[in-house]
Amino acid sequence: MAINTYNQVSKRCFDFFMALLLLILFSPVFLGIALLIKLTSPGEIIFKQQRLGLDGQVFWMYKFRSMVKNAVNMGSGMFIEQNDPRITPVGKFLRKTSLDELPQLLNVLKGEMSLVGPRPAPLHHLDKYDPWQIKRLNVRPGITGWAQVNGRVALYWPERIEMDLWYINHYSFWLDIKILFLTLVSVFRSKGTAAKADRREKDPFMKI
Repeated sequence: MAINTYNQVSKRCFDFFMALLLLILFSPVFLGIALLIKLTSPGEIIFKQQRLGLDGQVFWMYKFRSMVKNAVNMGSGMFIEQNDPRITPVGKFLRKTSLDELPQLLNVLKGEMSLVGPRPAPLHHLDKYDPWQIKRLNVRPGITGWAQVNGRVALYWPERIEMDLWYINHYSFWLDIKILFLTLVSVFRSKGTAAKADRREKDPFMKI
């Protein structure tokens, strides 16, 4: 079932109450991570970056900072690198466990993101969309998604687009529940966090 108006409303209600519940439950974890970042590395606790949201609207996406201060000015800041020297020791742990994504629950609460959906793309991706790919922006981006539980960063950008569109065209509440469950399994197994560098380097769309 494609995401229609009824699905969007029910999905938004589920997102809001689940995000609120998770923020309350994980508040001690938030505090612990914030202290670790502050005590081990100078700079802001929260890293924010502009991304494309619903209908191409721009919003600030939040993450726990996993790199050193001013990392974007140190080398190839737009590449995903397995052994990036800019990543702090705490940041390596946060990325491996995906705990750096937790602040995006605030984005979900604000209505800028969903728990499940296509990952929010950087602004420079907008001019790379073909007309048939624009449909990816018809839904709120998600903290996790169908592409993330089927390869994550190991996928080429066109493959991720195809999986995102498949998700939109086959949406159901139970598909979201399945993706959330598979995300937990993937995190525990740390699967997909270390994609092969040669594949990333050959794919210009992976420079995000």
